[in-house]
Amino acid sequence: MAHSHSHSHDHGHHDHGHGHDHSHGHHGHSHAPANFGMAFAIGVTLNSVFVIAELIFGYAAHSLALISDAIHNLSDVMALLLAWGGLWLSRQQPTDRHTYGYRRASILAALANAALLLIVVGGIAVEAIDRLRAPADVASATVMWVAALGILINGATALLFMRGRHDDLNIRGAYLHMAADAGVSFGVVVAAALTMVTGWLWIDPVVSLAIAAVVLVSGWDLARDSVNLALDAVPRDIALGEVRDYLAALDGVSEVHDLHIWAMSTNETALTAHLVRPGGSNDAFLHRVCEGLSQRFNIHHATLQVESDGDACKLAPASVV
Repeated sequence: MAHSHSHSHDHGHHDHGHGHDHSHGHHGHSHAPANFGMAFAIGVTLNSVFVIAELIFGYAAHSLALISDAIHNLSDVMALLLAWGGLWLSRQQPTDRHTYGYRRASILAALANAALLLIVVGGIAVEAIDRLRAPADVASATVMWVAALGILINGATALLFMRGRHDDLNIRGAYLHMAADAGVSFGVVVAAALTMVTGWLWIDPVVSLAIAAVVLVSGWDLARDSVNLALDAVPRDIALGEVRDYLAALDGVSEVHDLHIWAMSTNETALTAHLVRPGGSNDAFLHRVCEGLSQRFNIHHATLQVESDGDACKLAPASVV
């Protein structure tokens, strides 16, 4: 790794320029999910009322598409509550027992959300296959009006979470649920219109299966990402190699080992690393490195150990974690 040493000086100086933006870098990041409390409250209220309406009209109209959409929307209310709870918990102060606070609650909420989505898929698919075997008559006009209302409610709720979806997996979970729902409600409207025109009863369950497929795709993505974060994987938007190269090229650093990057919550990333720097280190160097990690990689919680001789460190071999 010593070869990166030759790049050290220009990188070191390049970083100095950013040395005073520390508070700014932190500020923009930590407030990203702060304003979603109201979004969750509005989303939960609107969707709860809509679920009740959908169930009542779905049973009255004998529409499986409407009932499956209602169950899916009920899972969305649960999803919003989970994400909201995860967000609230992740903002609680650390304690002597939970020294990181409850930041990981947001990862667990995203994980639970993904599981919920996948369970809902199974339920809808089973019911739709039953309906294909024994088609039922559907009051299509009712279905159309109720589902049209669903496009409005789900679309509006999705927009509330739209700006936070890239920074926070938990918010993305909420956004995905809602955006998928708006699309699903649109599908139900189209199905009802086609059924009215053609009189084909199989359209309703087929649309239910299409709904299940949409939900499966969004649920699978969320599941993969949240399982990875729960297993302390490097978050998707950070390349470990780039971080290692950046650290190895710092002024005076001859080697980097025991580098770990993981998610503390769905929107905060932590890093630990050992830097071998034969000339030793000082506070200015450490502050500059932390500032660089914050600015370039959005890693705001870095803990660095500086060593003058890397060979003496038990954690130096790549095989040792």
